[in-house]
Amino acid sequence: MGYYFVGIVLMLGILIPIHEYGHYRVARWWGVRILRFSIGFGPVLWRRQASPDATEFTLSALPLGGYVRMLDSREGPVDHLEVGRAFDRQPLRARISIVLAGPLANLALAVLLYAAVGWLGNEEPRAVLATPPANSLAEKIGLQAGDQVVAVSRGGQEWRELSAMSELQWALMQALLDGQPLQLQVTNQQGERRHTLTLPLDQFAGQEPSADVLRLVGIGAPFREPMIDAVLPGGAAAQAGLQAGDRVLSIDGESIRDAQMLLDRIKGAGSLTVPVMQWQVERAQQRLLLVVEPRKVTEAGRTIGRIEAQVGAPESTTLVQLGFWDGLGAGWTRTGEMAWTSLRMLGRVATGQASLRNISGPLTMADYAGKAIKRGLVYYLAYLAFVSVSLGVLNLLPLPMLDGGHLIYYLFEAVTGRPVSDQWLTWLQRGGALVLLLMMSIALSNDVARFLGLQ
Repeated sequence: MGYYFVGIVLMLGILIPIHEYGHYRVARWWGVRILRFSIGFGPVLWRRQASPDATEFTLSALPLGGYVRMLDSREGPVDHLEVGRAFDRQPLRARISIVLAGPLANLALAVLLYAAVGWLGNEEPRAVLATPPANSLAEKIGLQAGDQVVAVSRGGQEWRELSAMSELQWALMQALLDGQPLQLQVTNQQGERRHTLTLPLDQFAGQEPSADVLRLVGIGAPFREPMIDAVLPGGAAAQAGLQAGDRVLSIDGESIRDAQMLLDRIKGAGSLTVPVMQWQVERAQQRLLLVVEPRKVTEAGRTIGRIEAQVGAPESTTLVQLGFWDGLGAGWTRTGEMAWTSLRMLGRVATGQASLRNISGPLTMADYAGKAIKRGLVYYLAYLAFVSVSLGVLNLLPLPMLDGGHLIYYLFEAVTGRPVSDQWLTWLQRGGALVLLLMMSIALSNDVARFLGLQ
């Protein structure tokens, strides 16, 4: 529980102030008077103000956002000596830059965070494939357990070299969203016998890249040797005589190529009337025949087999680390790709091409933040970067309560030469508040459904 609390508090304590500081810094640059810089909404818990004319800095009770309150003649009378410091009296370019500064601050932070991930480096699973599921695209084009994907391309012209499974999964997701085929350059684990294969992902054009679609594609977990890593006392594996370090060679005469294939066979035993299997294993350079009877359990409405053992050796990893300029370049590229992907996913949700279940709320964010911080600094920085991009993109949406809504007002003013009327502003603000309330309700209901196992 502590990890989740620390993870979400750190996240909110970094991303919200950065967003508001963007507004604050640019407003100060234009000479606008800042009345209050608040982290959170509602009752004030802490405040600091150097002098009656200085900016008041506050920490409020509801930490799900923040605001910068500026001098504005639309909200009350302004002394004639300070009219030039009011936000609404600034030229259009000044107001646009002040509003844009918040989202751009989040995007700039994401660039630095992704760059820091590259600078620090991390041991990541290599892009070596597990056994593709039967009848998946990966199986149909000839991919096999142990194949290593070393480069990808969207048209066979420009190839992007890969070093880790995460890079392959990202390229796969981008191609699915675009509905385009993905070319793969494939070798064995020793880097030999390079050849090119094409995943015809265009057949999924217009579909949401859901878990079901990814199963049909057939590229998932990285390759792991079919080993028994640990055995729980008293379980089916222990009763069969399996030991940690055993390498599984075959089950009922069928060769077992990797841990994924072994797991599939174990789970599949749940559908057998009598789930008894004959295993051939290698132990201390000797081959043994063991009779294994998995225990039947029900999971998500399906009967599967379990042997109460940890299956699979650790995956092969590689150190992914970048120099200073390469890290900055990678941070810039990943931020741009993530922002564009977020926009496309929001567009798909808005047009009904993607499920509303893709909208997550604070509970899911806290869950992922806690898991990321438990895995280590690099994973947490990457998650912060992802949320920072999402926050920047979300605030640019053309909703009246968000920064993007204000930009729409200024676009109208630039085209017509007059600002949006007060009456229209009132109605638009109310409509925007209803839309945001609806989005928050959907996000929270999705969070609750996930935690109850209903999604």
